[in-house]
Amino acid sequence: MNIKLHTPQSLKNGSGMNSKKQFFLSLLATTVSIALTFGTAAIVDYCKKQKEKHEIVMMVIYDMLSSLESIDRADSNIRKSMQLQQQIAENPALFDSLRYQISFLMPTVEYTETTERIFSSSIESINTVSNVLFTENVAEFYHVRRLYKTTISDSVYAEALRSHPFSTLEETLNFDYCEYALLSNEFTVILRRLFLQTKRMMDVTDEEIEAYRKERKQMDKVSPAEEAFKDSVRTDVMRLQQKITGANNK
Repeated sequence: MNIKLHTPQSLKNGSGMNSKKQFFLSLLATTVSIALTFGTAAIVDYCKKQKEKHEIVMMVIYDMLSSLESIDRADSNIRKSMQLQQQIAENPALFDSLRYQISFLMPTVEYTETTERIFSSSIESINTVSNVLFTENVAEFYHVRRLYKTTISDSVYAEALRSHPFSTLEETLNFDYCEYALLSNEFTVILRRLFLQTKRMMDVTDEEIEAYRKERKQMDKVSPAEEAFKDSVRTDVMRLQQKITGANNK
């Protein structure tokens, strides 16, 4: 017996049901294609923004750390100067030998405002980071950093130029290192707190900072010849000052 199977009329080409089926399949394919296209673009854009955010955050945190390390050195120099001043006060005979050491312990603060300007003046950078607390902490850090430079570093230099504190025993003992040491310590504590808060809130690890530091140091590396030249200048200046003092005492 031969049994013939016939396709239902509703599924034959050109039928209404088949056309609807093809339409819905085409619509589904188009929808999936659009979703994949825009979804992929969104993922790529998100990854790009996250990378930009990380680069901005690392740039700022590295700048904060570099500034803090410079201010730590300045704070250390002030405390060392205060200790030398105390030794001279206890034994005035040490004045001639120790005053040169004090003169080379100026609380120099070295930093550039490039990163601060880039971050603070760029709404795009602030929007990319998209963290209000981060922006506030960074702004406060930079404000305190400027205060330290003007109130401590620049003030010590200005007072030293005005009063010539290392020329006589009396002037050296009258130089107010105690006040500067107290202020310096207060500023340093605030700056360190702001730095640690900022690092924690952005989930930046010490390993990431160290890797970024090595990368930046490689870019900013000073040649051995330049370092040797700077050391030789410092040595020549110290020797000259000692000879001048010896000649004046004859």
